[in-house]
Amino acid sequence: MFYQSPEGDYWRTYLFIEGGRTYNRVEDIRHVYSASKAFGKFQQMMSNLPGERLHETIPDFHNTRKRFETFLDAVKRDAVERARSAQEEIDFVLQRENETPVIVDALAKGILPERVTHNDTKLNNVLIDRRTGEAFCVIDLDTVMPGSALYDFGDSVRIGACTAVEDEHNLEKVHFDLTLFDQLVHGYLDAARSFLNSWEVEHLAFSARIITLEQAIRFLTDHLNGDIYYKTSHPNHNLDRCRTQIKMLAEMEQKKDVMEAIVHQYQDDSTERA
Repeated sequence: MFYQSPEGDYWRTYLFIEGGRTYNRVEDIRHVYSASKAFGKFQQMMSNLPGERLHETIPDFHNTRKRFETFLDAVKRDAVERARSAQEEIDFVLQRENETPVIVDALAKGILPERVTHNDTKLNNVLIDRRTGEAFCVIDLDTVMPGSALYDFGDSVRIGACTAVEDEHNLEKVHFDLTLFDQLVHGYLDAARSFLNSWEVEHLAFSARIITLEQAIRFLTDHLNGDIYYKTSHPNHNLDRCRTQIKMLAEMEQKKDVMEAIVHQYQDDSTERA
């Protein structure tokens, strides 16, 4: 539904849903399961969308390989002479170059199907029933466009399984929470296992790592370029953001086998919650 103003502007409109609210932080573990299931259901409902391919709102939004190439250029130019002080972070990213084209190449080869994706899968983009804790619906549809299901799931883990805010300066507070990951996988697969192919399921854990790496690359690139994309409120703000992603990714890599075991636990529909 939409409204067109007398000036000719278009505004998206929604039905008001009584009893719903959003959460910026996890207050109830049930919300993690419900929100992840809502994003899986959103993809499921869009999996057979008729008509032509949707408009690509932000071209190459999750093209990790291109993000990496842009990062390399930023390191080479070192426009504001910050590379020396960020060398540890630069080296961390460089050591993971081989992972950057995995999803992009799979899409290009047709191994990984292109799907309609939300592209902003954080908890506060799901409307939750205040009484039951169940998800009503997914909101904030501005970045809905073609992509991979793995982009949405990976980003939901990057944001939803972290124990701290994205720009936390004290890295002792930043951890990858396996309990939250478990609920994210459980909810998502309860909605999405019916349409995902085997390659997608087998790379769910990998998607969390690659999207976290991608976001580290983006923050670090902006830091090296002089903070020209993301808004900053203090010196080295983007470097702080990059470091939280790196801490998360390092812990994900340490827990890789456990992550994959959790996915395998829930990939069979016999484990679906009643």
